Amino acid sequence: MGSLKARLQAGQVQRGLWLGLGCPASTEIASTAGFDWCLIDGEHGPYDISAIAAQARVLGPEACVRIPQAETWMIKQVLDLGLHTVVVPMVDTAEQAHEMACAMRYPSKAFPNGTRGIGASLVRASGYNHDKDYMMQANDRVCLMVQAESVTALENLDAICAVNGVDGVFIGPADLAASMGYLHDLDAPEVQAAIDDALRRIVASGKIAGALSFDADRAAHYVDLGARMVAVASDIALLSTALRDCAKRFTPEP
Repeated sequence: MGSLKARLQAGQVQRGLWLGLGCPASTEIASTAGFDWCLIDGEHGPYDISAIAAQARVLGPEACVRIPQAETWMIKQVLDLGLHTVVVPMVDTAEQAHEMACAMRYPSKAFPNGTRGIGASLVRASGYNHDKDYMMQANDRVCLMVQAESVTALENLDAICAVNGVDGVFIGPADLAASMGYLHDLDAPEVQAAIDDALRRIVASGKIAGALSFDADRAAHYVDLGARMVAVASDIALLSTALRDCAKRFTPEP
């Protein structure tokens, strides 16, 4: 039960932090703050593969990473760094989800369609060949969360959830709202109803449901619907809010 994947599959709610600052010091602080997981946001944060490696060394193997886009070579790179949980943005179809699931796994009897390239003896994932059992255990260790972030993804959600090797589906609220025509209105009832329905469908499929909200009440609502991987804050938002509030407290009245 030690790994994030095992805890999620056991139905435990895991609350996490989105990391976008790209600073090892702030990440180190975040890693000791008490969150269940921290995610390196390679899609929107200032992270190339070297920066992701630096963050992984701070966070350890239970760090999560969101790659910039649904590309198999990006999955290979972050897995070779020793990261286990990979979030893939903008997955709209079951075909895309299948390609990502294959990229996460070495070919094996249990997963013959695996396409992950073999170079474990040379990379951090195996402790540079210290972990002799790595390749035998890697397929079971990794966790693939694909993001449903569009109307098209919701239309194909049941098929995406049915893909072997997809461990869970994470709803991306901002892009989903924009796809629905509510670019500046994430709180629109239509958007929230779509998210609620999607979470119920993911849970019904037996896959891990993921969601993001920095509003505590809404995050709790998502948990009530069955979401288990829930992002509740970001380092950028927390720092920005705290600094502005501090400045206001010490700004003299005009």
